[in-house]
Amino acid sequence: MSKQVVHFTVDFAVNEGKLAEFESTARAMTVGSQKEHGTIGYEWCFSKDRKQCRLLESYVDANAVLAHLSGPVVQEWVPKIQQYSSIGRFEVYGDPGPKATEMLQEIGAEIFEHRIGLSR
Repeated sequence: MSKQVVHFTVDFAVNEGKLAEFESTARAMTVGSQKEHGTIGYEWCFSKDRKQCRLLESYVDANAVLAHLSGPVVQEWVPKIQQYSSIGRFEVYGDPGPKATEMLQEIGAEIFEHRIGLSR
């Protein structure tokens, strides 16, 4: 498995009248992700009108990505948040590993595996 950091960006459109439920679920997902080994960052960013939201996620490596995808945040909480929103663009930056790549592609994620640049 790759030992490079992997980032996700996931865009959500919040369903009309479901902002409170969306935010409550997002908070629960954040708490759960903080408990997962290998999660570096998990941040929700809302548009000014709070109808759009972008989730920024970072993981230490492919092992952490696979653990996240197999864990309770994705397995239990993602179906709940989809009751209050729809997922638009979902991008992955870095190599999430073969098993996670398969899982991510099944749910429509676009993977940008190769990088050129400076990382610290």
